[in-house]
Amino acid sequence: MTLEPTTIAIIELAWARLLGLADDAFPNARKDGLERITRVDEDARTVTFVKLFDVGVLVGPQWAIDAAANIDDESLARHSTMLDLTHDHDGHGLGAAALYYSDVLLEIDPSEVAAVSRNPGHCAEVEGQCPPDDVNEVGLTSFDEQFALVTDSGQAIAGAGYNIWEGILAHLGSLVTPELRRQGLATYVTAVAVEEAMASGLVPQWRARLDNDASRATAAKLGFEQAGTQTTVLLA
Repeated sequence: MTLEPTTIAIIELAWARLLGLADDAFPNARKDGLERITRVDEDARTVTFVKLFDVGVLVGPQWAIDAAANIDDESLARHSTMLDLTHDHDGHGLGAAALYYSDVLLEIDPSEVAAVSRNPGHCAEVEGQCPPDDVNEVGLTSFDEQFALVTDSGQAIAGAGYNIWEGILAHLGSLVTPELRRQGLATYVTAVAVEEAMASGLVPQWRARLDNDASRATAAKLGFEQAGTQTTVLLA
């Protein structure tokens, strides 16, 4: 792991807040030799397990915490395990994803095929050319900041953006029109979003489903490092 200690501290702070923990939960767990933090939330409509660096966190109703007590972190990070764990409570959906981060700004050469647009309408145009499942997974037009690649003829062919989590993480996503995928456009437009995020003092975060090889490849091309996993199931 080559992420700077300050970057790691920022990531852990953001996730502590996202998971409803004390700001210093991760370093304190490490200091106390704890491998897993648990938080009971009887009103939760999900059960979530996050493994970040060397500390796991499980959040959900008490019955889920109890059921997971004898399950190791590696198993708990599997979607299939979480579905089994929540079967009697109709656990379903979502899944397992890898969490990636970077604190190194990449040099970006201008594209020879498209210009960068900040017009949200261009991202909407990209969504209009993509399958509904891809659109729903990425949520391009819901991002706080949006960037699109537009050809000389005015066609929007790719988009990326990010939402700001806890004021310190830039949660990224990208979408490319189907006929132009596997040409490096996702990497390029995401790099643009990463540059903007880092210029704003944010730590970029990339989340890729464990079965999405293309998304994981984009993270690798951008120089992101995997720091953990997130596995979540919905409850009835």
